[in-house]
Amino acid sequence: MAQIFDRSSNALARMSLVLTGLIVIALGVTLDSLQRSPWVTRQGQRPDQPVPFSHKHHVQGLGLQCQYCHVTVEKSSYAGIPPTKTCMNCHAQIWTNAALLEPVRHSWATGQSLVWTKVHDLPDYVYFNHSIHVNKGLGCASCHGRVDLMPLMYQQNTLQMEWCLNCHRDPAKNLRPANQIYNMAWEGPTTEKPVWCSVNGEQSGKPTAQSVDCQTAEPGKAGTEVASLDTLKLPGMRGLAAQADAGAMLPAAVSYTKFTDQRALGNFLIDHYKIRKPNELSSCEVCHR
Repeated sequence: MAQIFDRSSNALARMSLVLTGLIVIALGVTLDSLQRSPWVTRQGQRPDQPVPFSHKHHVQGLGLQCQYCHVTVEKSSYAGIPPTKTCMNCHAQIWTNAALLEPVRHSWATGQSLVWTKVHDLPDYVYFNHSIHVNKGLGCASCHGRVDLMPLMYQQNTLQMEWCLNCHRDPAKNLRPANQIYNMAWEGPTTEKPVWCSVNGEQSGKPTAQSVDCQTAEPGKAGTEVASLDTLKLPGMRGLAAQADAGAMLPAAVSYTKFTDQRALGNFLIDHYKIRKPNELSSCEVCHR
């Protein structure tokens, strides 16, 4: 009886299995690239807005601080979108007839809010709290990019879970002093531009970031060192000595630590900001609701 399949069918079967495997791998790589692409993440896209608001003009050009418009960024889970009244504080007096600002004037006259297109829009199942991140030393530019250089606002990072986890697994690379949160040009300490930090005044109910004092100028040379009991030995300090004899309390010297790289500063801030480490984040409800 003649064979149904020729001997070459064995080779064809092997080739078809290899080809199927290659197709599956290629499909997986394609889908992975697609879900990371700007088409899905909207990274770099500049959505149409009712008014083409320029952060570059208002922040870098006019020097407006982030908190002037985003008033709840330090105390709420939402940074807040400014009401029309915030715009009219200035534009009731300048650019009052500009066609570009007609939607703002119409909103003010009718009481109807401007409908802005949200640029940094997380999924509904994700809970992100602005106040926690700001009060724990994460700067605006770490997530939003150099907003002060954006004529039109766009999303610089993917905002995907992988991007969030990369920071939570190693927050030291992004942490900064509390007084540099709104500094868009912050780049971290270097050998040429060191940072000095001290810790004092830790209190219950007070944000831990506010207990850390960091300066970009050497404390002794900047004249910021706190007076200590050692000053009683200096000439002309008899008044302080008399106060000490009378029982007056003088502050102790503040000890500053010098940092010349971001990694060392970040690890220092992790300890004193009391930031939980990845193995301490055992509950999914930290990020998900």
